[in-house]
Amino acid sequence: MTKTILITGATDGIGLLTAKQLAEQGHTVLLHGRSAEKLASAAGEVGSSPKTYRADLSRLEEVEGLAKALRDDHAQIDVVINNAGVFKLPNPRTEAGLDARFVVNTLAPYLLVQRLLPMLPKEGRVVNLSSAAQASIDVAALRGDGALEDMAAYAQSKLAITIWTQEMARLHQDGPVFIAVNPGSLLASKMVKEGFGVAGNDLSIGADILCRAALLDEFADASGAYLDNDMGGFGQPHSAARDMPHVKEVMAAIRALVAETPIG
Repeated sequence: MTKTILITGATDGIGLLTAKQLAEQGHTVLLHGRSAEKLASAAGEVGSSPKTYRADLSRLEEVEGLAKALRDDHAQIDVVINNAGVFKLPNPRTEAGLDARFVVNTLAPYLLVQRLLPMLPKEGRVVNLSSAAQASIDVAALRGDGALEDMAAYAQSKLAITIWTQEMARLHQDGPVFIAVNPGSLLASKMVKEGFGVAGNDLSIGADILCRAALLDEFADASGAYLDNDMGGFGQPHSAARDMPHVKEVMAAIRALVAETPIG
């Protein structure tokens, strides 16, 4: 059965390759990107004239607009792959006074999923891009108080998305399925090249696992799980994801920050 699958950050890297693979399998892919020009180029590479959606995920009001556009255009979305992410930025502070790494990597996908939940069937899936780089979260920094170095902000934002993946699975035990995935360390994405100055490993390592997580039965009962593709299977995220006072503090901050954005 063919699926309708939204992929954020689909204009290059793992997102674009995943879109190509899913389209080749006959699925309807919806491409998100920040640049209209790059979206048009990505749509040409994917083929079959996929629907494209432009939004800057560092601006939560644009996330609201993205969700509204998707609701207007589609009665159902079967899978959401929250692939978009940022690491090293010349100015990580957003106009709203938040760290863009937390906004793009944690808050934007949370808000987007909240708005799209009514469109996701019980057997649907939300696949969230985590990372092997994870660290206990400075909740004050998440709220916009204080500055973090690039790696600290990135690692904390990736644990934060893993935490809310677990929490959403706990709250929605009848579906959809929520899975956090480390697609593989140092893959050959633009972010890795700019952030670490290395060519990186084969992107297909990451795209293949995202396609599997989106579609295969082996993930149907894995809601709330963390898949570490470096280790080749399910594993445990950073220990802070099992520290319930920390989890509650992080979730309270995420919910408060997202609640400050008006519903579109």
